[in-house]
Amino acid sequence: MSVEGIAILILIGSFLLMVLLRFQISYAVALASLFTLLYLGLPLTTICQQMVKGISSFSLMAVPFFITMGVLMGSGGISEKLIGLADALVGWMRGGLGMVNVVDSFFFGGISGSAAADTASLGSILIPVMVKAGYDRDFSVALTIASSVEGILVPPSHNMVIYAMAAGGVSVGSLFLAGYIPGALLAISLMITTYIIAIRRNYPKGAKFNLINLLVQMGKSIWALAAVLIVVVGVVAGVFTATESAAIAVIYSLIVSVFIYKGLTWKGVWKALDECIDTLSIVLILISTSSIFGYLLTRLHVPELAANALIGVSDNPIVIALLINLILLFLGCIMDMAPIILIATPILLPVATSIGINPVQFGIMMVLNCGIGLLTPPVGAVLFIGSAVGKIPMEKVVRAMIPFYLSMIATLLLITFIPEISMFLPSLMK
Repeated sequence: MSVEGIAILILIGSFLLMVLLRFQISYAVALASLFTLLYLGLPLTTICQQMVKGISSFSLMAVPFFITMGVLMGSGGISEKLIGLADALVGWMRGGLGMVNVVDSFFFGGISGSAAADTASLGSILIPVMVKAGYDRDFSVALTIASSVEGILVPPSHNMVIYAMAAGGVSVGSLFLAGYIPGALLAISLMITTYIIAIRRNYPKGAKFNLINLLVQMGKSIWALAAVLIVVVGVVAGVFTATESAAIAVIYSLIVSVFIYKGLTWKGVWKALDECIDTLSIVLILISTSSIFGYLLTRLHVPELAANALIGVSDNPIVIALLINLILLFLGCIMDMAPIILIATPILLPVATSIGINPVQFGIMMVLNCGIGLLTPPVGAVLFIGSAVGKIPMEKVVRAMIPFYLSMIATLLLITFIPEISMFLPSLMK
C-alpha cells in the first residue's frame, strides 16, 4: 500500500475507532489528524495554523450570534405565544394538539434554529398537555422530536452557515430561502402522518376555528416572528450580511424578551449568555479541529477517491444520489450534526455536483439527513432529550418513531429528486 493509502487508513480508521469507543468528536478528529501528521512527517505547527484558519472567518461570526438569538428568544416566554398561534391555526383538526406541535415547531424553529432547543422548550410544555388530553406518551414524544427537525431547515439556522463555510462560499441567503419549502413539506408530511394515527387511535379534536382568536394570537406573536423577517429579508435583499443580520437579531431578541414580552430578567439574560458560551465552545472547537481534518482529506485527495468510488459503483445519478443519502444517514447514527457537515461536505459535495445536484440543494439534503440522524440511536442527541423530557424509555420512543421516520425519509427523497423544492425560492429571488 502506498504512503498516501496508509495515511488515509490512519486518518479515517483511527477516527471511526475513536467514535465507536465514544470519544468526544472533537478529540477524535484532533487525535486522528495528529496521528496522520506524525506518520506523514509534517510539522505539528500545521495543527495550530489550520485550527486558527478554520475559525478565522467573518461569516462564521454569524453562528454565535444566531445561537445567542435562539437562546434569548427561547428563554423569553416566546414558546407560549407561538403555541397559542399554532393552536388557533390548526388546533381544530382531528389530533389537533399533534398538529399544533408540528406547526409550532415550524414557527419556533425559525427563531431558535435548533432541534434540541425546540424539543427541550416546546416538549416540556406540549408533551404533558398532550398526555393529559388523551394522547399516548410515546406518540407525543416521537412527534415532538420529529417536528423539531423543521427548526434546522427553516432559517435562520446556524447549521446552514456552517455548511456554507464548509462548502466554500455557498450563499447563506440562498440557503436560507431554500430551507422554507422543504421545511414546510416536512411539516405537511408529519401532519399527514399525525392525522392518520389520530384517526386510528381516535385522538380528540380541539376547539372550533375562530378567526378573531387567530388574529389576537397573531398580534401576540408578531414580535417574535419579526425576528425571522429581520434576518431573512435583510440578507436576501442585500441590506446586510448574514453576520450583520445575526448581530441585529440578537439586539432585537434582547429587547423583545426583556421589555416587550417581559419573560426574561437581566439575571436571566446573564444565565442565557452563560448557556450560549457552553454551546459555542463546543461548536467552535469542532470547527477548528475539523479544519485540520479537512486539510488532510484534501491533501490526501480523499474527495476525488470517494467520487471515483461512488461513480465506480454506478454511473446512474439516481443510484449515486441514493448512496450519498445512505452514507449521510449512516453517519448521522454515529456522529452529531456539525461534525458531519464539516467533515462530509468536502468529500461528498464534489460527487453531488458531478451528478447535477446544486450546492444549495445539497445543503438542504445534508441538513435534513443530519436532522434525521439526531433522532436515531445510538447517539441521537434529540432522541435522548425527548426521552428525558417525556420521561419515557428511549426504546419506546424509537418504536413510536417508525411512521415518522418513513415520512421524513419520503420528504428527503422528494428533496433529492425534485430540485425545484429547494431551488424555487432562490431562483425566484435571483
